[in-house]
Amino acid sequence: MNKYSRMEAVIKEMINISGQEIDDLTEYCSVKKISKNEIVSPVDYIPNDIFFINTGLLRVILTDKEGNNHTIHFAMENQFIADYSCFIQQIPSIYTIQAIEPTEVVVLPRKAVEWGYKNLTEGEKLGRIIAEFYLIYKDNRIMNLYSRTPKERYDAIGEVFPNIHNRAPQHMIASYLGITPEHLSRLKKEKV
Repeated sequence: MNKYSRMEAVIKEMINISGQEIDDLTEYCSVKKISKNEIVSPVDYIPNDIFFINTGLLRVILTDKEGNNHTIHFAMENQFIADYSCFIQQIPSIYTIQAIEPTEVVVLPRKAVEWGYKNLTEGEKLGRIIAEFYLIYKDNRIMNLYSRTPKERYDAIGEVFPNIHNRAPQHMIASYLGITPEHLSRLKKEKV
């Protein structure tokens, strides 16, 4: 298995792509190992990379005006992650992306993404499918925050992020769910 095998398999599930196209695309990519707690993409920085997670777990953080961190997303193996809105607009990031555990990512710099749109037979389709995935995810995220109870959100988190309870600290999960760590503890006790 080469360092791009996982990404290649995921892309092949989304579009028709030749081995040569994958080889040409990965010429622009690199693999990076990230330590636990390391910041992958800082706030106030114009993001120029999209990351594909080979192994590990990342979280997306929004820091409010009082300096409190809010976990708004987790990203796991076989997913693409970036501050997409700021990447597209080429404006400073509003999110921080941090590794929760040792992580290995494929780094797709802007040049790789632009090359893919222009040169892959189905490059624009790939971009559309990834964008649609995140649009649906964010729409569901908003709906869940406002239409489900904390218990319903807790019960459903494992469907979105398998094994998250064994991989992420409880305070991050509570933050994602929009509840306090104490409330999360009560919900966990109710589930037993």
